[in-house]
Amino acid sequence: MDLPLIDSKTFTNKDYTSTILNKAEYSYCTFTQCNFENSDISNIVFLECEFVECNLSNVNLKHTTFNDVIFSSCKLVGLNFKDISQFLMAFQFNKCNLNLSSFSEMTINKTKFKDCKLQQVDFSLTEAKFCSFDHCDLENTIFENTNLEKSDFSSAFNFSIHPAINNLKETLFSKDNLIGLLKPFEIQIK
Repeated sequence: MDLPLIDSKTFTNKDYTSTILNKAEYSYCTFTQCNFENSDISNIVFLECEFVECNLSNVNLKHTTFNDVIFSSCKLVGLNFKDISQFLMAFQFNKCNLNLSSFSEMTINKTKFKDCKLQQVDFSLTEAKFCSFDHCDLENTIFENTNLEKSDFSSAFNFSIHPAINNLKETLFSKDNLIGLLKPFEIQIK
């Protein structure tokens, strides 16, 4: 399907809950304070775009492409990122709420999460090597059979990662948050 190209355009304070975003290839576009909640952004391509203070909770992501996309201060609750096109996929999240979302069974190597809420997020069966979870809240987040090799959890908090069922080779933790590796063993530390 050939999509029309929309290049270097800024979208501000748009409500896409009743009017759907046009199917297109958006390149170098910025979406600021737009509401996409419960809408359909399937089969849309976003290349080197930025979403700032947008609500994308519960959107339909089927076959959506995110290539070098930055999400800043966005609400992305309840998203199943597995539905997106994983061809040339690359994104990063700054100060976002991703609670109840899923990256299960994906390859998200080198993804950066900074100052994000990632509560009850599913990373099971995910390849997440070289990822950064900088000052992220990972309360009740699921890590099962997850490859976290060389990822950085040194400033992350509220996580519980079972070392026996995840690949933690050269994964970085701080001495202050090591309790997150011991929670699955129900060890009590004074």
